[in-house]
Amino acid sequence: MNQLHPMTWGEFKGTLEQNPDLHLQFQYEGDKFVDSSFHITEIKQAPIVSVDCGGQMNSWTEVIVQLWEPSITKANRSMQVRKALKIVNLVEKSLPLNPNATVKIEFGNSKFDTRQMYPGEFVAGGEAFTVNLVPDFTQCKALTRNQSCGTTSADAKSDLVGADAASCQPGSGCC
Repeated sequence: MNQLHPMTWGEFKGTLEQNPDLHLQFQYEGDKFVDSSFHITEIKQAPIVSVDCGGQMNSWTEVIVQLWEPSITKANRSMQVRKALKIVNLVEKSLPLNPNATVKIEFGNSKFDTRQMYPGEFVAGGEAFTVNLVPDFTQCKALTRNQSCGTTSADAKSDLVGADAASCQPGSGCC
């Protein structure tokens, strides 16, 4: 996975389906793993519509798998991938999940602030199937289009509400 093209829900689910008998683990930081007694508490599908600082509308869908660690460890081993897929199938009976949606894993505990992370590398070894999670990131979409913040084009600068088009130039500090 690279940061410009995060994994889709269809790719993530397909990878899980190839490893049903392995025990699912999530590695969230260095050598830290979500406790083996984790639960998948919900799967959310979130349509996102935004307008970036360059005035361009963007839209995409995210599927967010939320993990929870109970305060008392009740399992010595994590759930098998097949059990996670049963939860996915139960969700998809009520909420068809967009296979092209960006997938994120939401997790936090008392030592790790709750955040959404991308599934990165998958490692199958022994009885374990480990999903290495990588941090989400922010970006300036206008800059990736060679625009400056607060400007849509030379013609549209005067149309921006509340922006001084003359002062909102690269390096001006307007955003």
